[in-house]
Amino acid sequence: MLNNTTKQQQAMMENKKHKGFRVAAIQMASGPSVSANLEEAARLIEDAASQKAELIVLPEYFCIMGMKDTDKLAVREQPGDGQIQKFLSDTAKRLGIWLVGGSVPLASSEPDKVYNSCLVYADNGEQVARYDKIHLFGLQLGHEHYAEEKTIKAGNKVVTVDSPFGRIGLSICYDLRFPELFRLMNNVDIILAPAAFTAITGKAHWEVLVRARAVENMAYVIAPGQGGYHVNGRETNGDSMIVDPWGVVMERLPRGSGAVVAAIDPEYQTSLRTNLPALDHRILQPC
Repeated sequence: MLNNTTKQQQAMMENKKHKGFRVAAIQMASGPSVSANLEEAARLIEDAASQKAELIVLPEYFCIMGMKDTDKLAVREQPGDGQIQKFLSDTAKRLGIWLVGGSVPLASSEPDKVYNSCLVYADNGEQVARYDKIHLFGLQLGHEHYAEEKTIKAGNKVVTVDSPFGRIGLSICYDLRFPELFRLMNNVDIILAPAAFTAITGKAHWEVLVRARAVENMAYVIAPGQGGYHVNGRETNGDSMIVDPWGVVMERLPRGSGAVVAAIDPEYQTSLRTNLPALDHRILQPC
């Protein structure tokens, strides 16, 4: 994780902890054209920024949903270089926001696989965190067949980042099914869960998983998703949402492209954690 926090940034972080701020989850129905997806992402990010969102999170695969799984290999980028990363950096700096690329295909040591990486950019355009998806999705259900391990190299590090908005924990999609990952984040204030849940699994499990991660960690969860029909024939669940530490869905977007915006209140979160100190009551610790 990159962390070149200045004294000014540290002062901003401390100040923000006591004030409310607005965040956004961007929902898309991405296609195979990277340039078209970036244009759509830019429009939605600007919409969220116009609603005063300071932390904006894009969904998994926001930059490409190819006609086949291997299409992402053709647009993979080296860390710190490429049009997708430049777009994220330039947009964060131009709008003065913290921007999260839900996932970007980054080169790995294996020529037939990429890392599925969540990248966080500060409002000066600097990349301050990278998380490589740990849990790789696999499904054999009816006509749906997915095997991410064929094209994605799994990450192996839990990643958090200190920000003006508090301590943020990073995850991607299928990670939601593994609560031990979030416990290892060690008392984060905000969890990011960009996703591309299938319509079938999403209808059954998406909301309950997002809300569970919020409740058990007493954290806000920003969960942007792919939502709709894609040109490759896939249908994704959508239902992007922002959930508070009590498990209440504050705002959501069931289908289609758009920005879900909500206000986060750190004082409310502190009050909940004080009145119900469940995080302090933990007995069992991860091995």
